Amino acid sequence: MPLLPRRYERLKAVLNRRMADLTVLLEHVEKPHNLSAILRSCDAVGVLEAHVVSLKGRERTFNSTAQGSQKWVPLHGHASGAEAIQALKTQGFKLYGTHLSAAAVDYRSCDFTGPTAFVLGAEKWGLSEATTELVDQAIVIPMQGMVQSLNVSVATATLLFEALRQRQAAGLLPNQGQGVPAERYDDLLFEWAYPDVARWCRDQGKAYPALDAEGTIKGDLPRTLKLRC
Repeated sequence: MPLLPRRYERLKAVLNRRMADLTVLLEHVEKPHNLSAILRSCDAVGVLEAHVVSLKGRERTFNSTAQGSQKWVPLHGHASGAEAIQALKTQGFKLYGTHLSAAAVDYRSCDFTGPTAFVLGAEKWGLSEATTELVDQAIVIPMQGMVQSLNVSVATATLLFEALRQRQAAGLLPNQGQGVPAERYDDLLFEWAYPDVARWCRDQGKAYPALDAEGTIKGDLPRTLKLRC
């Protein structure tokens, strides 16, 4: 079935508001409900991609809570917290880890308008000691009740929407694709519009074909592949 022009415009409008400089790193967050809810919040805020460190041998799964958001926010796996943090720091991110400690500050006192990565651990254990030592700033979400922490998916949403609020107030929200690296924009749009064709191109080692103004693929494709467009 061909891609309808209005669908193509919708994909472009969403991609144009994505932010590559806002992300989350999840350490040992394994429950499908939590992973799904977190990716849904990432999609809602405009996060381009997220990161995770999973327990060895654990397969990441999602449930209906995600509402398909795992298709739009790639979740990149890392072997360890240290590896993930080093990769994000190399990209210029400042890492804020949720952790109750003497050095932790109220999340609302922080500036999330620059490249920001929120690092969160599983509800039961929190962040590992090794990961906690590597983040740039420990933060807390103040609690008024008997319980001292939020569900990890709720905490993630709280932090992401605060970053969104700050960026909106500062006039920094992208709306024309400026939040996505220019060299990645066309490829990402093609992958969103034609995931099966993109997968075939990667398997064949071929470059993605160009799209016209209405999102139609320019150039010939194998007949069996055309039927999946």
